[in-house]
Parts: sequence; C-alpha cells; structure tokens
Amino acid sequence: MIIQPKVRGFICTTAHPTGCARNVQDQIDYVKQHSASAQGPKNVLVIGCSTGYGLASRIVSAFGHKANTLGVMFEKEPTERRPASAGWYNTRAFETAASAEGLYAKSMNMDAFSHEAKADVIAEIKANLGKIDLVVYSLASPRRKDPDNGEVYSSVLKPIGEPVSRKTLNTDTREVSEISLEPASDEEIASTVKVMGGEDWELWINALLEANVLAENAKTTAYTYIGRELTFPIYGKATIGKAKEDLDRAATAIQAKLKPLNGDARVSVLKAVVTQSSSAIPVMPLYISLLYRVMKEQGTHEGCIEQIHQLLTGELYGDGELTLDESGRVRVDLKELTDEVQGKVEALWHQVTTENLTDLTDFEGYQKEFFQLFGFGYEDVDYDADVSPEV
Repeated sequence: MIIQPKVRGFICTTAHPTGCARNVQDQIDYVKQHSASAQGPKNVLVIGCSTGYGLASRIVSAFGHKANTLGVMFEKEPTERRPASAGWYNTRAFETAASAEGLYAKSMNMDAFSHEAKADVIAEIKANLGKIDLVVYSLASPRRKDPDNGEVYSSVLKPIGEPVSRKTLNTDTREVSEISLEPASDEEIASTVKVMGGEDWELWINALLEANVLAENAKTTAYTYIGRELTFPIYGKATIGKAKEDLDRAATAIQAKLKPLNGDARVSVLKAVVTQSSSAIPVMPLYISLLYRVMKEQGTHEGCIEQIHQLLTGELYGDGELTLDESGRVRVDLKELTDEVQGKVEALWHQVTTENLTDLTDFEGYQKEFFQLFGFGYEDVDYDADVSPEV
C-alpha cells in the first residue's frame, strides 16, 4: 500500500508506519544524547502512552533511565486495507526499540477509563513488574464513559460566562479570521470536567493502592497547560481551564493517599507544542505558530521530548528542589511565559493576517511538526514506496 496524508480539519486520518518509526527514533536519539539523573524511575506506568507528551514520557523513562514501561492507549489497529493510527505505529516502534535494549515494554490497547482496564493493568504489574514507582497520567480524549453508570460525557471547548471572539487559523486554507464562541452551559462545564478533570487519575491511583502495586516513594504526575493572557479566554478561563483546576484538586487528594508510602503527586505544567490535542483547540494553532517563531529566534524552543526530559531528569528525579508555583504545580513551561516572549507574540498577534501569515509566523514549522505526528514530512522516507500497513 502507498500511504499518503489525508487531512480532515485538525486531524490526519492516515499514518505512515516508517515515518512514525522515524519520529520515535528521533526522540530516542535525543534522550541518548543527553544525560539523565542518577536516580530515576525503574517501573513506569504511562496512561495515555502513544502520542505527544505521553509517548515522550515513555521514551525518556526507558532510554534515559533504563526503566521498564507499561503503557495504556486507545488506538486503531491496522488492517490489510487501512493503516493504523499514528499512536499504534509509534507504540510498535517504541516497543521494538526498547526490546532491542533488553527493556520490558508492553502496551495495552483499551479504554483507560474502564474498570476492566485498571484490573488488567494491575494483573500485568503483579505478573511482570512487581510494583510501580512512577505513574504518568497523560490521557487526552474528547469523551469518557463513566465506569459505574455507563453514561458517556463529552467535553466542549467553550468560554465561561461571556462570549469570546478571538483570531484563529484555519490550518487547511491558511486563513486567519475571527472566531466567536458562545459560553458553555453549566451542564457542558460539568461534562468537560468529567472527561478532562482529575477523577479518572484518582480512580487509577485508588486502584493501584488497593492492589498494593505502588512502590515506596512512588510518584505520580498529570500534565496540564496554563498559558497566559492570549490563550486565557479559550483555555485557562474556559471549560478546559475548569477541568484543569480539577486536576489540582485531584493532586491534593492523591498526595494525601500516597503519604503512607512517602509518595508524591504533582500536576506538571508543560509548554504549548504541536500535538493532536492542541491542534483541535481554537486559537492554539495560530498562537503556537507565533510562539514557535519567537522562541526559535531566541534559541529557547522546546518540543515534547525536550520538555519531558527536563521534567523527569531535571525536576521529578533531579538533584535540586522542584520548580513549583503557588499551587504546588511543577513548572516546566516558564520559558514560554516570560514577558519578553509573550510581549513579542502579542505584538505579532495583533499584526498577523492571512496575507502576512508566512512572514510573521512559523506556520511552516507548525505544519511540518503536525504532519510528522502522523509519520509524514521526513525527507529520507520514501512515501511513494509500497509498505505494509500491518505492523
């Protein structure tokens, strides 16, 4: 099969197995070229392990700290006639590379929100890992089925209180325009918190504690994004922001539960990067395109693998004190939030139009990273070659 990119809105509906393997290998190479802390996790569970920050967490754990990793994902498998999702190919490439270095690497393709997933993961831990010393919660889903009553909740990307108008970028047409979003209802806010908040993270830790499969000094972290003024109306002070506030609540609750193990629970704040999730959020593609230009010019740009390497090696398992904010979150996003960076991004934000998009932003860099998420856009991959989708 010859696999080419097919883009629909903010998602690419195809993925290339060779290109995805290249994407994974590039991240592995980065980790191998950078030192890791002497101490580090040895048995790691990553919930949401197949793309973006979750995939990077697995790679840093395995190739930076020589950790065994167990991953949970929900990905589309390949058939003879259709390629798999990018996350499926990423995971197969990661497992192959980890196994080649003698590292345990297993992935379980299932609904992470379900009780069955938690039970199956615990059984695997007991059979092959013993106890987990790091749990990474990096799940991104537009909907969640409640494991107790079966009700399906859907998240929405809406402001709270008042309508919001903001510039946005249509990544298909390269058109900069205004988007107006009506405020969310109370029911929509509650549903978004149910999907994207901290409830499932808590349920995972509760199940792992009850099964006695968390090690002494175990750590857990869930990922979030906060941003600053430009993204607040659609992110920080919107439905997503309410869900992220619930992560803070969950972290406090989990912290107390881990106290007998001398464990630690933290929300980790990461910078804006191109991911399948961020591509779906209005305003973010334009903001990220501007941010990339400014941070690349300053030499401070970082992607998923650089951010997670810093989080695990420099923060959670570093030699110094954690870089915490007033809410106890670990901050790895501070380079993005400096007045200098944000001032330049905002100045460009007010100037950017459809006509000057290429001149004022790094949309080309944004688009390149977007396609590479799905294994496309690598110069040394032959996309006209016949490849088997079944990996």
